[in-house]
Amino acid sequence: MPFVRGHRMRGVMIVAAAVGVVGLSACGGIPNPLGGAKGAKTRVAGDNAAAIGVNGYLWRATLDTLSFMPLQSADPYGGVIVTDWYTNPEKPDERFKCTVYILDSRLRADGLNVAVFKQLRDAGGNWVDQPTAGQTETDIENSILTRARQLRLSNIRG
Repeated sequence: MPFVRGHRMRGVMIVAAAVGVVGLSACGGIPNPLGGAKGAKTRVAGDNAAAIGVNGYLWRATLDTLSFMPLQSADPYGGVIVTDWYTNPEKPDERFKCTVYILDSRLRADGLNVAVFKQLRDAGGNWVDQPTAGQTETDIENSILTRARQLRLSNIRG
């Protein structure tokens, strides 16, 4: 009787180990910055760019448009780009920060949302939040969309 139970347990253990190996192999690969597994081919940015989770043209256009600001974080799968505080050398008592949300995998005007934060330095040297002009966010969105269209057209033309 103990032999039969041991034989069954050995079979269960082999099946469990096989399921574990298959499950772990599905998770394998180190993702590269453009998506996909290590060594896998990455696609050129396109309307349905599978290499990243969002529209590749909007992603690249956002990075190009905000390239003058230091980058704090970028999540190509979630579609969020956050800049660090940027201070214009001509106005050292004023700084800006942007957060861009890419909401769609298609190149659409409503697939993008920009939030701009502004701070001014008070007499004590502390940074104080200030409202930004609503047009600032719209202007940045339009600049990103214009750049994305340029990238798409240049890709179509070859």
